Amino acid sequence: MKIAIAYITVVLVWSTTPLGLAWSSETVHPSMAGFLRMAIALVLGSIGLKIWRINLPRHPRGLRLYAYSSIGLFGGMYSSYLAAAYITSGLMSLVFGMSPILTGIMAYKLLDEPRLSRYKLVGITIAIIGLGIVFSDSVALSENAWKGMVLIVFAVFCFSYSAVLIKTVKIDIHPAATTVGSMLFTAPMYLITWYLMDGTLPVETWSERSVLSILYLGIFGSLIGFVCYFFVLQKLTTSTVALITMMTPVFAILLGAWLNEEIITTNTVVGAGAIISGLALYQYKRKNRDKKGRPELELEHKI
Repeated sequence: MKIAIAYITVVLVWSTTPLGLAWSSETVHPSMAGFLRMAIALVLGSIGLKIWRINLPRHPRGLRLYAYSSIGLFGGMYSSYLAAAYITSGLMSLVFGMSPILTGIMAYKLLDEPRLSRYKLVGITIAIIGLGIVFSDSVALSENAWKGMVLIVFAVFCFSYSAVLIKTVKIDIHPAATTVGSMLFTAPMYLITWYLMDGTLPVETWSERSVLSILYLGIFGSLIGFVCYFFVLQKLTTSTVALITMMTPVFAILLGAWLNEEIITTNTVVGAGAIISGLALYQYKRKNRDKKGRPELELEHKI
């Protein structure tokens, strides 16, 4: 029962995060929204470490791990906040669905992982075609949409690069400690960015929706969702966990249309189908042939 609840929590959190991100920066400067989100998660996470007596490593390997994590939490997340001003939350989630593919390519190049199979190469090609369809459709709907697409692609690059670098750090650490340590690095970056880019604090103009979204992202998006993800990763097969990256874009697009009046065009549906199909094919790997000589396929998680 606990595993099922954790799994559903991850799906819900990942599906609602893009919309929460867009709402949180409606009336709050993106850098301040990011800082408040990090600060909330940092405070609650630190309290959790104290209660459950979880150690927070401060040696060089631990510090390197936090620094690598901050590439995604700051570079990737801040770019996502900026992208929210130009594209819909559904499109943001859809592009993020390609992160396992980009992570796999980087791992092959930087970590000397096995050569990409034909299935993976075909999957990558299909996903890129889908991304091109979505990109062209977004530009047709809004002349500034290309800025959002460039920003969100850069955000995915940051998160994927961060994930690959994290793999190079051999350390035994609790996921909650990783979260808190990473936010200790990231929160000051948001604060400095806010000071340089804005420096004002017009609290009276903040909408209730933005404030509630920041609270939601701080508690669920940056803390509970992260812990639940690592929990299911430990308890379930990687193939089952990999299905999350294919489900969340669909839910995010539907939520955006329902709650934020975002437009779903035919090209968006076609492009989304191509991206998800390419991701599904990429996640498969060829196994040894079965007794009848037929190839067996199995999902493979690359996050």
